[in-house]
Formats: sequence, C-alpha cells, structure tokens
Amino acid sequence: MKQIIEIRGYKLKPGSADAFHQVMQQRSVPLLLAAGTDVVAARSSLHSPDDYLLIRAYRDVLHRRRSQERFYGSQAWLQGPCDAVMACIDSYTTAVIEADQALIDSLRGLSISV
Repeated sequence: MKQIIEIRGYKLKPGSADAFHQVMQQRSVPLLLAAGTDVVAARSSLHSPDDYLLIRAYRDVLHRRRSQERFYGSQAWLQGPCDAVMACIDSYTTAVIEADQALIDSLRGLSISV
C-alpha cells in the first residue's frame, strides 16, 4: 500500500545545530508522536552540521494536511518548543513523495534517537 512521506530539510543558523537537535529530540518529536504523526527520521545531515532532516510518513495528502494543521495549531506546540525551534531555522525545503512500506522502513534506519 502506498503512503506518502514528507522530507523536510532545514538550513540552520550557524552555531544552532546542537540546540536545534536537542529541542527536536526532547520536545518536538515527542509532541509529533503523541499527535499521531509517524516520525520516520529526525537527525543532522552527515555533510553539514547546519543541515537537519525530518522525515514524516502519512496515509495520504489529506492526512498530512490535517495532521499538520492539528499539530502546528496546538497549544502544546505554540506554547512549547515552537519559539526555540523557529529561532534556529534559517530556511527549509519540503518534498512530498509516494512511498511504500519497504522504503519507509529503510529510511527509519536514518533515525538516531526517535
């Protein structure tokens, strides 16, 4: 069965990688998981300390949209790690593609502490 994955690449402000990784792992990812989001991977890039990768899986495009509206509109996010996360981000890109379960499972190997 095909699902979709969202691959988000963050370009972090110089010197913020450690703080970003910590808040992602300790605060943002747990909130995403609690909200029912399938976090496939959340980690620093191997090629640059100022690049970070977040991969999330969804049933379909509608599920992605609704999940993100719930998460990003929640008080847990807005009054929680939102400001700390946003303070570290210079820019980001997002790609959404179809994926089967085998691809999603192989991408899970990228995760270091999710």
